[in-house]
Amino acid sequence: MAAEGVNARLNPLENAERQFDEAAARLGLDAGLKEMLKRPRRATIQSLPVVMDDGTIRVFTGYRVQHSIARGPAKGGIRFHQDVTLDDVAALAAWMTWKCAVADIPFGGGKGGIVVDPRTLSLRELERLTRRYAADLSDVFGPDSDVPAPDVNTGEREMAWIMDTFSMHSRRTEYAVVTGKPLEVGGSAGHREATGRGVRICVEQVCRHIGMPLEGARVAVQGFGNVGGVAADLLARECGARIVATSDVSGAIHNASGLDVTALLAHVAAHKGVAGFAGGQPLGTSILEYDCDILVPAALENQITGENAARVRAKVVAEGANGPTTPDADRILDGRGVWVIPDILCNSGGVTVSYFEWVQNRMGFYWMEDEVNIRLREKMEHAFADVLATVVREKCSLRIAAYMVAIQRVLKVHELRGMYA
Repeated sequence: MAAEGVNARLNPLENAERQFDEAAARLGLDAGLKEMLKRPRRATIQSLPVVMDDGTIRVFTGYRVQHSIARGPAKGGIRFHQDVTLDDVAALAAWMTWKCAVADIPFGGGKGGIVVDPRTLSLRELERLTRRYAADLSDVFGPDSDVPAPDVNTGEREMAWIMDTFSMHSRRTEYAVVTGKPLEVGGSAGHREATGRGVRICVEQVCRHIGMPLEGARVAVQGFGNVGGVAADLLARECGARIVATSDVSGAIHNASGLDVTALLAHVAAHKGVAGFAGGQPLGTSILEYDCDILVPAALENQITGENAARVRAKVVAEGANGPTTPDADRILDGRGVWVIPDILCNSGGVTVSYFEWVQNRMGFYWMEDEVNIRLREKMEHAFADVLATVVREKCSLRIAAYMVAIQRVLKVHELRGMYA
């Protein structure tokens, strides 16, 4: 069965705002403060004409949303996907604000996207589109204003193109304008694994809190890409967990005895998907409902909904993706005692190491991978402890606690800076 897609009936921006509203109500924020914190400060739509390989001109639509710059430059990825909408990007930008605040790093929230299926473009067409987008936003992007990063269907290559385009317009090499770059052009050691490593750290922390051994725990991973694949590998190698099922756009496979993750990673690298892996059998049902102890949704948003949440069998849901669980699903899972580690905490490892990369670029001094990983663990453990303390004090879910921590940090900065009029 192919990996589940985004539920088009569910608006991610509405979901993000509902999550915010519930936490804001617990904090007793008045209507004006709620509106100020919830609304994006800036949203842009770009028309991006590109000369295709056959000489024709095709116009693409791009977006960039800055949700907040109160705590620092806007920070957030750029995704290339045929289903991207402005609401998607606005929701993701808001989640980035709260994610950076939970992680307690000096960034605000931003996000970008281009409506395109990159698989339909040649390499030269993809580069032209990426550079056109970067050039069009060269007055928005900058180390002190808005720092992009990779997201769905973008990676080191696209970030290098963006860095080069911005540098050409600035007439100087500016590494710190973007993160997630190749090591040779100012990237950070440990960046590629950072989001998956953060998922692994959060799973370890919640299992310790609830007294569930990680060794031998059955893990199902939806999305076996850069986040899910790394998380699966680390949970298996470092924690002794059993990866019993996984999926991606090619299909879904399972093995109740445990998949050989090292062999599976090699298979995916060779065949561009998990389908056909000899060490597993095709999965004919939804991976979200697979019998497991820990579920890692690491694909796209709106995967666990009010329609299927009651059939989720995991005790822990670790959100490797952004927005994979809707508010209706949250209530069902919370009522059943399922521990949902929210995206703004669980997958904040990526933006944390993006921050480390930005710092290294500004200093011109680069850390060894061990140092990056040690600093990441310290940040993630502190963030988890802050959220867990709020859970205990407020008797609420991890998600509401994470939002409460984040909102209070952003609000405190607004109070200290005052209101410009």
